[in-house]
Amino acid sequence: MTDQLAGKSGAWSARFSEPVSEWVKRYTASVSFDRRLALVDIEGSLAHAEMLHAQGLIGADDLSAIRSGMAAIRGEIERGEFAWSIDLEDVHLNIEKRLTELAGDAGKRLHTARSRNDQVATDIRLWLRGAIDDARARLHALQRALLDLAEPHADTIMPGFTHLQVAQPVTFGHHLLAYVEMFARDAERLADCRRRVNRLPLGAAALAGTSYPIDRERVARALGFDGICENSLDAVSDRDFAIEFCAAASLIMIHVSRLSEELVLWMSPRVGFIDLPDRFCTGSSIMPQKKNPDVPELARGKSGRVAGHLVALLMLMKGQPLAYNKDNQEDKEPLFDTADTVVETLHIFADLVAGIEVRASRMRQAAAEGYSTATDLADYLVRKGLPFRDAHEIVARAVRSAAARGVDLADLGLDELRGFSPLIGPDVGAALTLEGSVAARDHLGGTAPAQVRAAIARHRARLASNV
Repeated sequence: MTDQLAGKSGAWSARFSEPVSEWVKRYTASVSFDRRLALVDIEGSLAHAEMLHAQGLIGADDLSAIRSGMAAIRGEIERGEFAWSIDLEDVHLNIEKRLTELAGDAGKRLHTARSRNDQVATDIRLWLRGAIDDARARLHALQRALLDLAEPHADTIMPGFTHLQVAQPVTFGHHLLAYVEMFARDAERLADCRRRVNRLPLGAAALAGTSYPIDRERVARALGFDGICENSLDAVSDRDFAIEFCAAASLIMIHVSRLSEELVLWMSPRVGFIDLPDRFCTGSSIMPQKKNPDVPELARGKSGRVAGHLVALLMLMKGQPLAYNKDNQEDKEPLFDTADTVVETLHIFADLVAGIEVRASRMRQAAAEGYSTATDLADYLVRKGLPFRDAHEIVARAVRSAAARGVDLADLGLDELRGFSPLIGPDVGAALTLEGSVAARDHLGGTAPAQVRAAIARHRARLASNV
């Protein structure tokens, strides 16, 4: 049987008495999706070749031929001229075959002291490292967009909700900063995940290491890895680093989904807090008046897709014995799609947030509904010496009375309020205003405008240092 590197069957073909069936070939091939690893595969192969030469395992002529051949292959791939073949199963054998065509025996010597098992594990880590850096950059851009929107609205009052019921007044700037905090933690998780991704598997070979005198530290330095996977079995077989990334990505998308849900609610004419730019919306095929928030809705849906990929990878790994198993070919499509979905979503949301039109008067009107300053009245009574639980009961009765008459607490006269507690005096008015309520929360983490502006400054400083 002819060699796969000659374009016929497997690199292991001498072991078998019949060729792989066409059905099996299509079923097991990964080149349709793992070709996106091509450039990092070339990068890893060049570092491996440099090490082989430094260790005296290949000659200078071989190294020169490998370098020249890989440069030609890179050019073909970047120009879209590379001839990918399903017969060659995956990205690695496609590149190796082409290198052998260009460099002769030097191309065949490149695979000395490595296996596709440690080769693909290295490629995935190199690729994922770049994807993490891209996602973190997009997270930073989205945080900046949120800060740019929050700053002019540090004083804009809106209702804060619990259980989707009006709870207490907050500022719109403060509300947006909640998402800045979420996305900041997401960026921290990605940075932490990157440290575990950035360890070199190459040198583990198939599972047991290699008998050649390799220098793994040299390869790690050349490829920018922080360290080395120290157990050869673990290096080739686990994909926990990919699972960890998908977990972090799922949390990013959950946070995006929560923001999306609020954007959809806020844009509804029944709420009317914001409007989204037309470029992020679509109309209806039958109802000409419609302006649908399709981008937030789709992002809300894509969060389930990303979380599904996390579950898929967890199930992929859960029953695998050591070391490498063919199951792991299934790690790439969910990983690739997760990274693509997160990066694209964050990119579009930074632009979307920057274009939000805020309807401050409608927010204020809504904050004035639902007795949002009731807690402030209770706090007022506590400052007059009443135990909080007694104050809570008194204010609850006052709210019930106001609700029965269809008026706000602030609309009740002083004499009527004093009927609920003689501790209430002429100074109660300040406690019942929306501005007084938010201004009173003047502590770290509070919604007071001064605290919102201080928090914005802290976040800008953090982002300037790229944390």
